[in-house]
Amino acid sequence: MGKKNRQAKTGNTAADIAAASQAAEDAEVQRAFEQGITTLRDLISPSSIEIHSSYFRLGTKYGRTIYVYGYPRTLYTGWISGLINIDEVLDVSMYVYPVETTVVMKNLRKKVTQLEASYSVNAEKGKIRDPELEAAIQDAEELRDKLQVGAEKFFRFGLYITLWADSLEELSFVQHKIETLLGQQMVFSKVATSQQEQGMNSTMPQCTDQLQIRRNMNTGAISTSFPFTSADLTQENGILYGINMHNNGLVIFDRFSLENANLVVFAKSGAGKSFAVKLEAVRSMMIGTEIIIIDPENEYQKLCDAVGGSYIRLSLNSDVRINPFDLPKIVDNEDANDALRANLVTLHGLFRLMLGGSIAGQVGLTANEEADLDQALIDTYARAGITSDPLTHQSTPPTIINLYDTLLHMGGTGPQLAGRLRKYTTGTFAGIFSQQSNVNINNTMVVFNIRDLEDELRPVAMYIVLSHVWNVVRAEQKRRLLIVDEAWQLMKYDDSANFLFSLAKRARKYYLGLTTITQDVEDFMSSKMGRAIVANSSMQLLLKQSASAVDVLSDVFKLTNEEKKRLANFPVGQGLFFAGSNHVHIQVIASETEESLITTRPEDRR
Repeated sequence: MGKKNRQAKTGNTAADIAAASQAAEDAEVQRAFEQGITTLRDLISPSSIEIHSSYFRLGTKYGRTIYVYGYPRTLYTGWISGLINIDEVLDVSMYVYPVETTVVMKNLRKKVTQLEASYSVNAEKGKIRDPELEAAIQDAEELRDKLQVGAEKFFRFGLYITLWADSLEELSFVQHKIETLLGQQMVFSKVATSQQEQGMNSTMPQCTDQLQIRRNMNTGAISTSFPFTSADLTQENGILYGINMHNNGLVIFDRFSLENANLVVFAKSGAGKSFAVKLEAVRSMMIGTEIIIIDPENEYQKLCDAVGGSYIRLSLNSDVRINPFDLPKIVDNEDANDALRANLVTLHGLFRLMLGGSIAGQVGLTANEEADLDQALIDTYARAGITSDPLTHQSTPPTIINLYDTLLHMGGTGPQLAGRLRKYTTGTFAGIFSQQSNVNINNTMVVFNIRDLEDELRPVAMYIVLSHVWNVVRAEQKRRLLIVDEAWQLMKYDDSANFLFSLAKRARKYYLGLTTITQDVEDFMSSKMGRAIVANSSMQLLLKQSASAVDVLSDVFKLTNEEKKRLANFPVGQGLFFAGSNHVHIQVIASETEESLITTRPEDRR
């Protein structure tokens, strides 16, 4: 009995030990598993990797590494920019190894000796000259001279490219595209056959050159391979316009660094044109630029209030007055002598607009009416004591009411013109433009709101406001931006279109940048003055367009087929940004604070 009990007890102890051992093993496996799922390697590693002779597969993506083995005799700056900015997914790695000058000089001495010996042998045998051999001797001697005086250094250079695609067919297409791009510049590449794993490792951000396929280059040749020589529109000064979608670089630019600071913005409704312009305005203010805006839809009030600007609401019921007869207070003698004549020309255009307009080439005034109006304007100024003498320009200017009296009491067509002008003096539109000015635009941001004006009066108001702003700009030169929203309303009339073109052409002289915004691209570009304004604008921003507008803009800006396709399908805030002769695909991005100030979406307004 006792023996059986002892055997049973011993058996239970062995089972306990086995169970404890199993539990410990399970706990160790559990700890190892828990540790494994939290390591960085497990978090970032792909699900699988397959290595083939000419490609590899990383998860669901196909990749292929190629290397550059041949270069032309001469490399030019920016030769690699096409590769860097191509619209494909690439990993590009460059390896630069410096070589001791003494070693290079020793090898060059031997090489020159060999080349000259070959040249002498050919000459003795009477063979025709070998241009390639002569060029090699010349290049070697030139390099020796520069190395000797320290003007050049010597390097070993390796360039590897890994292509990525979703299928083998797409991978082959991308490879052909890259090889064609490089081959056009006499730069030759090959697939890293049976070395795809080494090629993949060489282009990953771990600085391991496992391919070790290198080419000798001096300092000049290496410098041309600098990867950021593309037109990424980045300067040391300026403001941030957005992100370069080609290379994720920042588009930082100063529009006043160009030959003129004018900008045109084309986009369909809702594409983000006002958002982009308001973002530029608020960022420009941070570097001391004054902003003046003509706002036809009440889109800029929130931003104006936030920055402490002046918001001027023009309507027949408001007490705001702007006198189109005001003269600029100009210090420059040359401009002062011409101030009255220039304002008379501006007034001619204004009264053609007010007394019948000039739409689609239809002249609103006859030749006799033009002559009588011209004389009446001169007489009206003279009765106020203002002549061509700049000393008289400080006198109180006349108003439209004074012009009405002059026309009424003169001969010819004067009384008829007075009758057509009556609605602006004592009629429906009286007051707003028939009295002395009481606006002050001495602020960092000034917004003229014309939303509440009647449709017939709106083009007249835009013309008069532009004229008033132009007088202020000429009087005191500061860094300013003038933003004209919905500019197509001015382009419908020949005289106002001519005036806007005159501003675009002369703004540079007075340190002014004109921003013209429109969504009616076809009408704007069908106008001779509209195309002239674009030609006199060094910057253009093309956001999403309607299908009919794409063809018009493609013809003007010489867009590629790919750019045409994108122009009609850009998401909100993306577009083509032109500055001078360069352009990039841009994404306009704002901070949360900026977006809260400038958004026009009803659901975002507070």
